[in-house]
Amino acid sequence: MPTIPKSLQAFAVLYGGLLVVAGVLGFKLIGLPAGLAVPGGVFGFLLAIAVTNAVAELHGRAVAQRMVIMGFVPLLTAIALMQLVLALPPADGWTGQATAEAVFGSSMRLIVAGIVAYGISQTLDVTIFTWMRGQPGGHMLWVRATVAALIAQTVDTLIFVTIAFLGVFPILPVIGGQLLAKAAIWGLAVPLLYLAVGVGRRLDSPAA
Repeated sequence: MPTIPKSLQAFAVLYGGLLVVAGVLGFKLIGLPAGLAVPGGVFGFLLAIAVTNAVAELHGRAVAQRMVIMGFVPLLTAIALMQLVLALPPADGWTGQATAEAVFGSSMRLIVAGIVAYGISQTLDVTIFTWMRGQPGGHMLWVRATVAALIAQTVDTLIFVTIAFLGVFPILPVIGGQLLAKAAIWGLAVPLLYLAVGVGRRLDSPAA
């Protein structure tokens, strides 16, 4: 039976946790300069992209893509459990049901939008990131990661905002604000990608 690299074990656990936490944190909109705002979950999802890029760098596209697909398991499980807990009757004397529903009771439209956007954008990110390895400038990790993330997150934003909010209110301002905010936040994730790759190589070294 083949041995699973230590880095892959660690990143798989981290990846699943980031997806679950990002889904939970999405209830809050965070204000940014210039009047922009992003859901709190964007930090978790951008870190998840850094993790998939690190896995692709260390173990190849096929392994990273498999991790993206397996990511549906914790993501869907967390959504199902939250809906179950919200649907169950509250205990006598507990008065937090309305608050819980307001915070965690996302509409099915938002849930579907998030799931579809996740699958397509993460797959696109892994594909572009690994394809660029053999292209001019592809030897620079930050270039591949940034190009892949910006393209994938543009697609992610278009899909999510369109499915979630089309017909509810004007979506172009939301799309523009989300893209600018995500581009700015991604700059914080790039150093973490280098850190993840370095830690992964150390974990997989014979001396580890």
